[in-house]
Amino acid sequence: MLERYTPGEFTHAGETKPVYTRGHGPAVIVIHELPGITPNVVRFADWVVDAGFRVYMPLLVGEAGRPVSTGYVLKSLARICISREFHVLASHRSSPVTEWLRALARHAHEEAGGKGVGAIGMCFSGNFALSMMMEPALMAPVLSQPSLPFPFGAERKAALHVSPVELQCLKERCAKGDKVLGLRFKGDVTSPAERFETLRRELGDAFEGIEIDDKFANPQSPEPRPHSVLTEDLIDRDGEPTREAAKRVIAFFVERLRAT
Repeated sequence: MLERYTPGEFTHAGETKPVYTRGHGPAVIVIHELPGITPNVVRFADWVVDAGFRVYMPLLVGEAGRPVSTGYVLKSLARICISREFHVLASHRSSPVTEWLRALARHAHEEAGGKGVGAIGMCFSGNFALSMMMEPALMAPVLSQPSLPFPFGAERKAALHVSPVELQCLKERCAKGDKVLGLRFKGDVTSPAERFETLRRELGDAFEGIEIDDKFANPQSPEPRPHSVLTEDLIDRDGEPTREAAKRVIAFFVERLRAT
């Protein structure tokens, strides 16, 4: 499924990572979930390309194009838990990899042009787009089932995995008209409801949260319970809540990055 994407690399502060690009138009950074860039992550990225955007898809962990399996998920999970790039239990600071992602956003904006850049994080990367708002070019942040910090205890359930400085920047930008979109399944304990409550309290009407009943998840999903809104648990059929959620994400990118 990656045959139509151009493989490349991006380096910032001595850190080099693979990045797959495709399409024309304003840039959208698609940050994969665990275990890596799976076929269904590529499917979502294809929909973004088809809507008239240039997708930048970095590989942060795992293998590009490899399908989901339990063993593969556990291997990738173990890697992010020990990597210095990810602070999986941090409530009030972001993962160091977000600095590299902000640099990628600047690069993508310079290369693709347009009003600004969109970004979507999923699962472990779900809240990364919040930290990326420190980069002025980032104008359309989307959080799909944001799962960091791992929700052990009441404080972490409600935490956003951003530093106080990043949160203040986010609030100031939203007060001036920026928006944030979030998605989750209502019963998802790894992306708890308390996290969306925090976003509503901190950002007010600038936060749009889509919460889908678990009964609308894909019954053929390899996930043990509904979690991956736009990939494994999505039912690719018009009218299905997950497919409509994907359409809303793309419409959000259009509104923020292409509307006059």
